[in-house]
Amino acid sequence: MVLRDVTFSCEPGELVVLVGPSGCGKSTLLRMVAGLEEVSEGRIVAAERVLNDVPPHARGVGMVFQSYALYPHLTVRENLAFPLFVQKRPQNEQDEAVAEAARMLELGPLLDRLPRQLSGGQRQRVAIGRCLVRRPELYCFDEPLSNLDAALRSAIRVEIRALMRQLGKTALYVTHDQTEAMTMADRIVVLSKGVVQQVGSPESLYVRPANRFVAAFLGSPSMCFVRGTLVGARFSSGALVSTVAAETAEAMSGGEAVLGVRAEGVRIAEPGGPELGHTSFDAVVEGVEPIGEVGYVHLAIDGARIERGEGADPSTGIPPNRLLASVPGPRAFRLRQGERVRVSIDPGHLHFFDPQTGESLAAAPAPDSGQASS
Repeated sequence: MVLRDVTFSCEPGELVVLVGPSGCGKSTLLRMVAGLEEVSEGRIVAAERVLNDVPPHARGVGMVFQSYALYPHLTVRENLAFPLFVQKRPQNEQDEAVAEAARMLELGPLLDRLPRQLSGGQRQRVAIGRCLVRRPELYCFDEPLSNLDAALRSAIRVEIRALMRQLGKTALYVTHDQTEAMTMADRIVVLSKGVVQQVGSPESLYVRPANRFVAAFLGSPSMCFVRGTLVGARFSSGALVSTVAAETAEAMSGGEAVLGVRAEGVRIAEPGGPELGHTSFDAVVEGVEPIGEVGYVHLAIDGARIERGEGADPSTGIPPNRLLASVPGPRAFRLRQGERVRVSIDPGHLHFFDPQTGESLAAAPAPDSGQASS
């Protein structure tokens, strides 16, 4: 993957997550930082030192790979000590470093086991510990949890986050999983096709995405996009209508626009409840996903041009021509496929994007704009 115009910085002690779909260049970027890939143009700088021509072993970078890469014939203790053994460090230094890593990662009872006697999560902790004993200045994680099941991924990512906080070291973490990115990162770098799309805190990227790709990629379920027209303070697409905040309408010239809205911004009227207002519209329930405290309702709207974003995961995103609404769990259980409901869109949740470029035109105000550097 060719990377183009990639510029961002990491603050000391920050955990920065590089996220994007498979093939976007995030692992290539990480390998460049670690010295495993050649940089044809630009500079990699750490603590005011240019690393471009510095060999990997002298960069002060520790790497945790997607595969555990443990030596099968060595015990956990020996795997942990191996980097220091290769450097011919004194035995007492090796023992102290292994003991410290084992304490932090709760590997003490496992030190005399072989890798084949460990679970997947335990092997991953050993791989992290082997990086830890080197005491690098920068940690690089290349999709370390992709081989684990969902429950174990959740537990291990909490451990990694807590460990980086405890160490106070800077870390780059690569993943294609936006849930990992949102829950772990101090800041997120979103990449697509070798280009940085946006840099910022998880909250700022969720509330104020720079373009349709970021809006669709971050957030579960994905943002819905509606292609329509804006006249004055009124957006319409077939039967779908919504008012637009006055300052937003003034900032846009009107005409064709793409509206983006997340499920929490779509309201469904309660039977016998208050009216939703003059911009409410009818929709038909095409499917319901009750998942506990909240449920997701797929809505079909006559004449509305509803699209799925480029960055959305097809397996978990919204089908084309469907608007998604979130409702309280009890209400979701009561809704039935084919039922006609009254719907409105909260103007405070609207995002607008250029129909041609996909760049953001106006969005809901962001409580935290992040520290964008790209």
